[in-house]
Amino acid sequence: MSTTTPEHDARVAKLTFASVYPDYITKVEKKGRTKAELNQVITWLTGFTPEQLENLIQEKVSFKTFFEQATLNKNAHLITGVICGYRIEDITTPLTQQARYLDKLVDELAKGRKMEKILRGSATEK
Repeated sequence: MSTTTPEHDARVAKLTFASVYPDYITKVEKKGRTKAELNQVITWLTGFTPEQLENLIQEKVSFKTFFEQATLNKNAHLITGVICGYRIEDITTPLTQQARYLDKLVDELAKGRKMEKILRGSATEK
């Protein structure tokens, strides 16, 4: 089982969501997807409303705070695969695993995957 190091987990916890969000937007828009689609994916995973998401960006919260305040989607465990060299389902630190869930969803969106597949079969709600 390949798991993350304590140093890696600490780096993830300290990252601010606001610092990576613009990178997510750039990544998906380069591939023809939209900020609205990105936000839909993030709200599906976290349960945040668009307004809550905007507030968290303005507050420059850490990933630790971001995921502490999130209500993870009940189907988040269906997000599997390798991201940043780690197999998501084998990551034992919950925060790091949740951050990698988000990274994986952003990657899938950027790769042109259908929204229904990204949202693990959930209805695509706006």
